Amino acid sequence: MQLTLDRKFAIHTPPKNQLLKWVGNKQRFAAEIARFFPVSFKTFYEPFLGSAALMATVAPQKGVGGDVFRPLIEIWQKLQSDPDCLIEWYAERRRILTSENKKDVYESVKASFNARHNAADFLFLTRACYGGIVRFRKSDGYMSTPCGPHMPISVSSFAARVEEWHNRMRGVTFLHADYKEIFARATAGDPVYCDPPYSHSQSILYGAQTFSLEELFAEIEQAKERGVRVALSIDGSKKSGNYICDLPIPAKLFETEISVRVGRSMLRRLQMEGQTLESEQVADRLLLTYPV
Repeated sequence: MQLTLDRKFAIHTPPKNQLLKWVGNKQRFAAEIARFFPVSFKTFYEPFLGSAALMATVAPQKGVGGDVFRPLIEIWQKLQSDPDCLIEWYAERRRILTSENKKDVYESVKASFNARHNAADFLFLTRACYGGIVRFRKSDGYMSTPCGPHMPISVSSFAARVEEWHNRMRGVTFLHADYKEIFARATAGDPVYCDPPYSHSQSILYGAQTFSLEELFAEIEQAKERGVRVALSIDGSKKSGNYICDLPIPAKLFETEISVRVGRSMLRRLQMEGQTLESEQVADRLLLTYPV
């Protein structure tokens, strides 16, 4: 869908590289998505922060990013308050790879994280796990993702990314909070970008176990009534075997729909033991509560 946007919409440039490796990361499509955000606002909100690709692309003077997973938010808080410490967290674990087997190092860090969920271990795991897939065992929260096939990026490369992302996130407040708490803060004219957990084949992923789309739609409707501008990335036509997802999106809630092609499903590739997935294409719908 080609749209001509007027000056009330902005042009944003994303970071050169992602800081965290993260399944469903919108890094490659952040500029395309962000061009539909209003240029004038008081505060930019992202209640499902994840990899923060959109927050870093917008780089707002004032922003609020929230997530329910404490170790993740502690990474973003450390990026802002003490970026040198964040680099050292990564360096401590990455340096061990020069003298020990990568898989053994990964499993050791994963065991440490599963014993006590903490930001330092989680940071390394996001860079080293298979495809950035943060997969938790539903019964007890055990992170079960195997080690990825590639060597994690060097400390110097990570440090360069930290510097860029630190500069982009200076105006952001990071909160360990449910998305409803973040929504409650938004006022008329503020943009809220939502990239919630996919609702079908990703129930094993972090954050997806108890998530309800119906509750999110109700929250969006209330925000729209207050004049908040909500943008939602959600499953478009996503195949799981021969099944095409059909989501219960309320009529008249959204005023604009844009299709964003995001490639093949990394989760399905993991489930199918690394096979190429020509038929497992993923398309997101970008749904807006406002016209463009």
